[in-house]
This record gives sequence, C-alpha cells and structure tokens, in this order.
Amino acid sequence: MPELPEVETVRRGLAPVVVGRRITDVETRRPDLRFPFPERFFERLVGQKVVSLDRRAKYLIAGLSSGEDLVMHLGMTGRFTIVQHGHRETPGEYTNTVGPNPAHDHLLLRLSNGSRIVYNDPRRFGFMVMMPHAERAQHPLFRGLGVEPLSPELAPQYLARRAQGKKVNLKAFLMDQRIVAGLGNIYVSEALFWARLSPNRAARTLADRRGAPTEPAKRLVPAIREVLELAINAGGSTLRDYRDANGVSGGFQHRFAVYDRAGQPCPRPGCGGTIRRAVHAGRATFYCPRCQR
Repeated sequence: MPELPEVETVRRGLAPVVVGRRITDVETRRPDLRFPFPERFFERLVGQKVVSLDRRAKYLIAGLSSGEDLVMHLGMTGRFTIVQHGHRETPGEYTNTVGPNPAHDHLLLRLSNGSRIVYNDPRRFGFMVMMPHAERAQHPLFRGLGVEPLSPELAPQYLARRAQGKKVNLKAFLMDQRIVAGLGNIYVSEALFWARLSPNRAARTLADRRGAPTEPAKRLVPAIREVLELAINAGGSTLRDYRDANGVSGGFQHRFAVYDRAGQPCPRPGCGGTIRRAVHAGRATFYCPRCQR
C-alpha cells in the first residue's frame, strides 16, 4: 500500500494540472471500487472547479467550488494517469514504466484545460467518497487522526505529551494513526534508524518525569521529517505495484538504510553492526541493535 510519501508524490503530480480547472465530464466504467461510487457522482462533480488538492494522512482531498470535498484513497494498486495533448506527462527524474492495463481504468475525469485524469486500480481496494468540506474533520475517516508528520504540530513537546506513561514500544507508538497521521511501516523503521533509537525502546522514554521532551524526542522529530522529505523528493518507494501519478517508479527504495536489509551490514560509518528483522504488531521492523538504543 502506498505510504505518505507516495501519496504526497501523487498529489504534487496532479495539483498543477487539476487545481483551478473545471470538471467537464465524469465517466465511471463500473459502479464501485472498494465501495460504490458516491450517489449522484456525475451531478456533484461536473461543472465544479477544483479549488485545492490536499493530503491528509494517506488520503487525497480535492476541494470543489461547491463546498464539497472529493476524498480519494489509492488502496493497494490505485494510480492516476495524467493525459495531456495525447501523451502522458512524466515529471521528475525517473523513466516511464509499462503503463497500467486499460482494462482496469475505472474512472475518467475530463478537465476544462483539455486534460484527462484516469484512475486505474487492478485490485480495486481504493475508494472515493464525497462530503461537505465543513464537516470533513468530524467524518469517521478523519476524526481522531493525529498530527501530520510534516506539519509544525509534530514537535518534541507533542511527542512527549502523547508518550508520557505509555508502555508500548516506539514502533507501535509511531504507527498509531491517532498520534501521527500517515506515518507507515517503512518510514518508521527508517526514521528510528536516523534518530539512533531502538524500535523496542519504551515510548515513555520520550518524556522525562516532568513531561518535558527528552533527547530521544528531540532527535526523533527531525529524523521523521528528513526521511519523509527525502522519500517525497525521490518519488516515493516502489514496492510491488506502486507507481506515482504519471506511471513513474519511485526511487527511495534504493536509499533504504535498514528497511528490508536484514543480515546486511549497518550503513552507519564505524558501527559494525548487522541489520536485524523483528516483528512488532504483525509488521516487519528492521533496525541495527548496535547503534539504535
């Protein structure tokens, strides 16, 4: 499943094409994805201007001039293709891969600038819902989500406050979407390595007895941000079926420090440790037991 950097990469690829444009036609080629398309989908989209394209956790959110939001989730294999002037645009540094099978093109949006946005999803685990913008924060999909990891709200003081007294390990703590929204398995492993923190460390060690952030908390925040920004700039991580908005492979998987590198030497200069694989809450974790404490 695409993680936050992959979704942000898709958003950045789509935004220059769709924001400020009107939707002139909508074609659905089946009645559903994971869930049925919203009621009166055609009528609620056609004629509306896309005034914004945002991301919350792993959701893409198109703000419409009607005051409604079109919320999109890519599921496991969902991808958008931008078709302009008869060909696909490919921003970034990566070469085109074989395009998606058109038999799985389930949605087509035509825009006032002549562009077409095609949503393709072989496994159909993605979905789209619509809701009033004013009610989005209280919608079940968004209610209870934690802070965005790239926002100013993610600060050492915030982590210390949320971690105080918690007995769970750092891996489980950071994977809790109620604490940090959209931070997934790959990037938790990478951020903990960059911060030199063991995934087995108790989350409560991010706060001292007074509830103030400890040195580990102060190291963790910039590590999370730096890992995510690097991944976004690299176009995400291509694992299994993932491609970005233009059918282009991400590249951050070639820069993993620990993820999926069990048994290999630790890349930290002078460490001499060996990357180990563990399982936390059913998810694979990779870390160096020597330099991550």
